[in-house]
Amino acid sequence: MERTLQRNLPDEAATVAAGTAIGRACLASGLSAGLTLYLRGELGAGKTTFCRGVLRAFGHDGAVKSPTYTLVEPYEMGSWRVYHFDLYRLGDPEELEFMGVRDYFAPGSLSLVEWPQRGMGILPEPDLEVALAVTGAGRQLTVSAHSDAGCAVLAAAERLL
Repeated sequence: MERTLQRNLPDEAATVAAGTAIGRACLASGLSAGLTLYLRGELGAGKTTFCRGVLRAFGHDGAVKSPTYTLVEPYEMGSWRVYHFDLYRLGDPEELEFMGVRDYFAPGSLSLVEWPQRGMGILPEPDLEVALAVTGAGRQLTVSAHSDAGCAVLAAAERLL
């Protein structure tokens, strides 16, 4: 069930395009059971930039900011719900329980989680893990699938990347 894809992303536009490809593949899956993506990488690696691409695939054309202080930014586009989490400032994973985090990971939704290690023990396992590493002016993208749904999304994304 494990599947991995790697790509070099030379610039910000390529990072947005990679996010758009993953977003389109998520849309093609229908999100019937819901999908969870973990985003990993150091500060400034391009996690929010990648999320901007995913959201563009869903039809969002406005600004995308990292929800560092609010923890989650919801986006509703038609019948699609995308939740962008940034857990960088989370003090304790238990704080997620107080905000009803389990309700966000529902059928028909896509959850993008930056800094997922800060919510371990509370967050569901990811369908996909996206890792971005700084390499000179560009980024190294590694996407790993951890579920059947994640493998289907990754297979579809490979044709788009």
